[in-house]
Amino acid sequence: MRLRKLRDDELSTRQRRLSLRIAGRRGATRGPFLVWLHSPELCDRVEALGAYVRYDSSLELRLRELILLIAARYWDAQYSWNAHVDKAVNAGISRTALDALARHRPPEFGRREDQVVYAFCTELLERHFVADETFADAHELFGDQGVVDIVGTLGNFSMLAMCLNAFEVDLQPDRLAPFPDVAGYGKVVLTES
Repeated sequence: MRLRKLRDDELSTRQRRLSLRIAGRRGATRGPFLVWLHSPELCDRVEALGAYVRYDSSLELRLRELILLIAARYWDAQYSWNAHVDKAVNAGISRTALDALARHRPPEFGRREDQVVYAFCTELLERHFVADETFADAHELFGDQGVVDIVGTLGNFSMLAMCLNAFEVDLQPDRLAPFPDVAGYGKVVLTES
């Protein structure tokens, strides 16, 4: 990690409270929160938004995990991918579809909701806009709050991915790098075989 991990005895009262709150919700203070603790006010707000989109959003868990992985793949955030790919599978996302996503191949999801969320998020990330038909499909399935939660969730997980990459947050020691076109913290050129 590019920033030094703060030791417990170095934390201010504010940082200590935040770290305890984060650990209480998430099991430990790790990953991007080790970076965000360097800016306690930002950490407080980011953690609150992250808690909403992870635990309290109007979207089903399966869709929240899918959105996280779409953002992780778009931003090449290996730590996020590794931390959530099994959670997404356990929540009902096809491992085969996620393997395709990891390789930048078009995934085929078993549920219409998953396919619509994938299309919505991918269009927004890649084109910066969402086609009328895609928006209408998402709105039909998820309503006003749902489409707002999709955008908020994608934005939160994109910010998280950028944090992980900019500060080179270490991959989990028990996990392999998940993307064939990423090595360390950079893109690699794949050769056709």
